[in-house]
Amino acid sequence: MEINIIAPEQSLPIDRAYALSMTIKSFKGRRDVEVHLFRHIWDPEEEEAIDWDKLLAAPGMSEAPEACGSRRVVLESLSEEERDKIICYLNEHYANRLSGIFSTPIPFPVPIGLMALSDISEGKSIGFIHFERIPHFDLGIALRGFYDLGQHRPIVETEAAAG
Repeated sequence: MEINIIAPEQSLPIDRAYALSMTIKSFKGRRDVEVHLFRHIWDPEEEEAIDWDKLLAAPGMSEAPEACGSRRVVLESLSEEERDKIICYLNEHYANRLSGIFSTPIPFPVPIGLMALSDISEGKSIGFIHFERIPHFDLGIALRGFYDLGQHRPIVETEAAAG
């Protein structure tokens, strides 16, 4: 399994600044499914304590409705410590099922008008991995994983094309 962690090129304006994804070799009949990991709940006090005008690309618009998703993108992000704990957990429990783990800092300032992963509804090919349902997941992080099976070829089709 390849682990690729991109370091920030400059100091980050907030600790909660890392995106994390994993690629599952085989998942729900699909091959190499990319799963975006994120915090799906947070303490409202944490949200209130952030100086949003320093983080968002449109200062003075932090309370505007179109900034809501962008604010959630930041709140869904992981701290470096959380990211490292999750990578360690995934490596310990799922190394043979994953082909890779990728992390990068989110770009600052954060553009206005983004849609947060926690705002997406599950559907026919879109879903979430609920880590709180995994008995041995005890990291104290409200973690979910977003996937879109429609972005990945079926295993059967892939094997038929190879043969």
